[in-house]
Amino acid sequence: MFTTRPELAGTHGMVASTHWLASATGMAVLEDGGNAFDAAVAAGFVLQIAEPHLCGPAGQVPGIFVTAADRTPRVLAGQGVSPAAATPEYFADLGLDLIPGSGLLPATVPGAWDGWLLLLRDHGTKSLRDVLGYAISYARNGIPLVSRVGDTIRAVQDLLVEHWPTSAALWLPGGRPAEGLHRNPALADTWERLVAEAESVGGREAQIDAGRRAWSQGFVAEAIEAFSRKAFRDDSGRDHAGLLTGEDIAGWEATYEDALQVDFGDWGLVKMGAWTQGPALLQQARLLDGLRDELSYVDGIPTERTVHLAVEATKLAFADREAWYGDSPDVPIELLISREYADARRALITDEASAELRPGGPSPRLPAILGKLRGLESGSGATGEPTVGPLGETRGDTVHIDVVDAAGNMISVTPSGGWLQSSPTIPELGFCLDSRGQMFWLEQGLPNSLAPRKRPRITLSPSMGLRDGEPVLAFGTPGGDQQDQWQLCFWLAHTLGGLNLQESIDSPAWHTTAFPSSFYPRSWTPRELVVESRLGQSTIDALAARGHDVVDAGPWALGRLSAVSRSGGVLRAAANARGMQGYAVGR
Repeated sequence: MFTTRPELAGTHGMVASTHWLASATGMAVLEDGGNAFDAAVAAGFVLQIAEPHLCGPAGQVPGIFVTAADRTPRVLAGQGVSPAAATPEYFADLGLDLIPGSGLLPATVPGAWDGWLLLLRDHGTKSLRDVLGYAISYARNGIPLVSRVGDTIRAVQDLLVEHWPTSAALWLPGGRPAEGLHRNPALADTWERLVAEAESVGGREAQIDAGRRAWSQGFVAEAIEAFSRKAFRDDSGRDHAGLLTGEDIAGWEATYEDALQVDFGDWGLVKMGAWTQGPALLQQARLLDGLRDELSYVDGIPTERTVHLAVEATKLAFADREAWYGDSPDVPIELLISREYADARRALITDEASAELRPGGPSPRLPAILGKLRGLESGSGATGEPTVGPLGETRGDTVHIDVVDAAGNMISVTPSGGWLQSSPTIPELGFCLDSRGQMFWLEQGLPNSLAPRKRPRITLSPSMGLRDGEPVLAFGTPGGDQQDQWQLCFWLAHTLGGLNLQESIDSPAWHTTAFPSSFYPRSWTPRELVVESRLGQSTIDALAARGHDVVDAGPWALGRLSAVSRSGGVLRAAANARGMQGYAVGR
């Protein structure tokens, strides 16, 4: 864990992320006079080339941030909407009862480019060329791929060779999975052309807006529409064309939104709205706040009682997620995160592991298909890396970045989507589309039901913590449905267990799969509890005795958390040791 004092001469800030090159890039921007937002944008673009199995240029970028001048947390809503042609009737005509998790059908409007550039325009100080130059250089000259990229390519190798030849050309050079120093010249060309078109006008902000238009109304949108008209294999086992059009892309822009906040004494927890799963962390924390006397840590390790109560609170919160969350005006979110609602729901937590999905609220409704999906094989999402099937279906993907600078600007952002195994590569652009649309339900009448030009309820879920009303902490993790479970592990360790940032990240983690996955094929396994063995055998045995179906994932297996903080005149940063890839840096 790194610390520094903002008042010291030469202090710039802290960066923590899921890849050392992104963290180093963010720090380079800070040292070059940029602020936290410049650093986050530059690091985010580097992650698109450094972790291509976890995020890409056509993905999404949701974030929570505060500025030095305005301490009210705000949301960066960089998740695109479904195509206008994405109707439930269209999928019914195809004979599908779930949206595939790979291929072109689940693509939403790309959100990352516009989201990053909106943040840069309004809150950064650097030019587009300044922040994008690092990623362009890595794409042009090569970037060292971590071994998990090759593992992912091997998992879908037959799919690429037999059905996605443009992806095979990029990720299977010479017929072998890419490894070592890897180049993506087509992507470098795309980025350089976007910068050149941006610089055809004068002024920093005007150039950034020109860059946004070059994507959404120019050559990028045109290439996406043309490619989407072709049919490719997806994990339904059939070939389908996509639905995205240039009009869809031109008609959407990233925006800002109000954040949600729940207070617990002197601590406050900030999340995004119910079009994400973020409020589930607020609900879990509310439920457990009334059980504080029963929660404890011993030598940095949670007790068996702590884990059991947390897991049972998770089941209740995520049952509500399934019944209520979505990009809908009818979500009773203020009720769901209220103290009174938590007090009533807390009585459902007993000494035994529940096997039921029990949403609350007024007349909750769950998808009718859930019984059919119960017990299907699903992945644990260990370390937040993708669990990839041979047809490209993915669970537990994503990257994460936290930045704070000496002035007090702070951001937590969880970019994702458009990973190399989600859909075939668009050859002239050097990237592929996302598959976030798989998170919609095709059944109608639910908050997360598919409708044209609607956001799917995403798992991406950055966080911010306040102390006595002042933003002091930014944190998050990759991990799909596990994000707001592993963040609960961190939150409890830090705010209840009294552990510092690094100790809280390192503390043994857990999660349950006792609710429907957001990823195709949407499976769930009642009572399953995945734990790190460092909880201790006696704790694991005691959890099993309570009725949990315990899966030991190994000693260091769950989560890829990172965090930064600014309090007491000190800046701090910490990153995940699991996977030997996350990195925290500061000066």
